[in-house]
Amino acid sequence: MSGVGGVSGEDGASGADREDGSPSGLTIVSVPAPGPDPWLALRQHTPARIALGRSGASLPTAEVLRFAGAHAQARDAVHEALDVAALDDALRADGWAPVTARSRAATRADFLRRPDLGRRLDEASALHLAALADLDDSAQALRPAPLLVVVVADGLSARAAQSHAAPTLQHLRTALDAAGDSPLRWGPVVIATQARVALADEIGALLGAALVLMLLGERPGLSSPDSLGAYLTFGPHIGRSDAERNCVSNIRPAGLAPPLAAARLAWLVREALRRRFSGVALKDDSAQALAPPQARMEP
Repeated sequence: MSGVGGVSGEDGASGADREDGSPSGLTIVSVPAPGPDPWLALRQHTPARIALGRSGASLPTAEVLRFAGAHAQARDAVHEALDVAALDDALRADGWAPVTARSRAATRADFLRRPDLGRRLDEASALHLAALADLDDSAQALRPAPLLVVVVADGLSARAAQSHAAPTLQHLRTALDAAGDSPLRWGPVVIATQARVALADEIGALLGAALVLMLLGERPGLSSPDSLGAYLTFGPHIGRSDAERNCVSNIRPAGLAPPLAAARLAWLVREALRRRFSGVALKDDSAQALAPPQARMEP
């Protein structure tokens, strides 16, 4: 007769205990201790949820709580407001002279429900940027170098713009200034709120930009609530499609670090100016171009 708990009986009879303390007629079956988790080494190299284990037919409680925490962080990132004053201070400390603008989405709720409102400037912002462009006309006549306008926007993660836009922009300026082979004028840095990617098209057109670069908080993932995206458009104007932009995404210390993202963006800026287009026609070959000579593949 089989017993329970790793103990089996030979004839079911009870008798005197053995010397080891077990009842006579029963055999003790030892259960081996669990070995090391074979997935542990792989989990150290990715934030992805792999090898979560199980508790019966469900996930372990610890993993359920981790998932709930990550989901809460993502939701918070979507609803957080951009601290415009703090971002303005950070940019000014790096030598920029930012201006502010906002979309036609009056509230965060409007922005989330009506993406179209986030793609156009409100009237006051449009008038203000147009006035700035008029003031710059004389300088542009004297220095006809192409103008690069940078827009820093909250998008779907104000946290990303707050944390990573300023260092990315600083590294980009260093990378472009170090190259020195492409004449370029820096336009104003525009801090935009309740903004979608396409808002940069109207901003760039009003300011007469040859190129516009949008640094915008991307939709949060469950392991990346602070991911910054960079969208580069040559010849911006209202109505540009996403196929006419180049995108560098997941800019954050745990993803594509700001110095590496800036090096890739600097390459794209130079190539967009040289070829006079951006988007799917401009293939991102920066990894090959920026690699050390000994690491480059021969054609």
